[in-house]
Parts: sequence; structure tokens; C-alpha cells
Amino acid sequence: MIYETIVTTCSAQGETHIAPFGVQWFDGKVIISPFKPSATLQNILETGHAVLNLTDDVRVFAAAIAKKAQFATLPVAAGCVRLQDCLTHHVLKLDQVEEDEVRPRLTMSVLESALHGPFMGFNRAQAAVIELAVLVSRLHMLPVEKITQEMQYLQIAIDKTAGERELQAWQWLVDSVNNHLARLSGLQQA
Repeated sequence: MIYETIVTTCSAQGETHIAPFGVQWFDGKVIISPFKPSATLQNILETGHAVLNLTDDVRVFAAAIAKKAQFATLPVAAGCVRLQDCLTHHVLKLDQVEEDEVRPRLTMSVLESALHGPFMGFNRAQAAVIELAVLVSRLHMLPVEKITQEMQYLQIAIDKTAGERELQAWQWLVDSVNNHLARLSGLQQA
């Protein structure tokens, strides 16, 4: 099973990177498989640490993908940072790297955990934003028809159940899709 989370990492120089990430839990360990190249992979390999953030604010997922303003962070153990408004965070330490040409498998243990607020569950609009964020992160790999078809279906949940946060996150991602499609159209006309 894959859990959709936000992973915060810091470079060796202390620069923060925030990325949505599907992770797995296996025998008390967290498995992260970042694509090569990525800031998340580089930062974890450099520092040996990351923070797994659990949040119900889907704007964080959308902002990271759509390159919007980053959300506030707070320092935690091992020179890492967590999202200021996350519900739970887990500080992770790199235990093992299983090399792969596309997506190495990083096995990490939990050094520290803290609960900051209750998780009330996701509504359908929040789930739709997360699905669109995953889709937008893979725009370069998907056919236009798949993108538009998926967006049309997800729009139903937005129309029925979205609040202000979800509408803002949705629009950031829709703008990203529209920019991508406009670039493709421009390339085809050139």
C-alpha cells in the first residue's frame, strides 16, 4: 500500500525541499523511491535524513507540484525541518539504499515522531486534488487524452465537495496542466 505524504528534506547547505511523496511502510520502516534525478534523493543521500509529514491541507501537495510558495517549516531533530502545520511528523534516518537506474529504494527508520493534531479524514475533493497532483507530476509521461479524461472525472468531486483550500489547490494544478498543454501546442505548431 502506498500512502500519500509530504517529505521534507534539507541539502547539506541547509536548503529546504518540500515534495509530495507516495511512501510504503514495511516492518516498521519507511520505503521511499524517488526518481533520479531529484532534490529529495540527493538531499537524503547527502544528509541521511528526511521528515515524513502527514497533513490534510492538500494545498501543500498542489503548491509543491505547481511550484507555488512553500509552506512554513519548523526545525526538528537531525538538522531537518517539518511542516509547521502538519498533523503528524516522523523524522527518518537512511538505513539502506537499493540502487536502481530509475527509482532507487531507500529504506528509512523512524528516529522521532510527534502528533500535532487529529486527522479527521479526507473528503472527495481533497482526494481529487491529490490524484491531480500525482497526474501533474507525470505530465511529461502521459498522453493528453489521459490527462483531460482524468481531470474531467476528478472535477466531479471538486464540484460536489470542495472548500476554499481545495479550490485554490485545484486551480494551481489546473493552471499547471493548461501551461503544459499550451507548451505542447506551441511545439506542435513550430
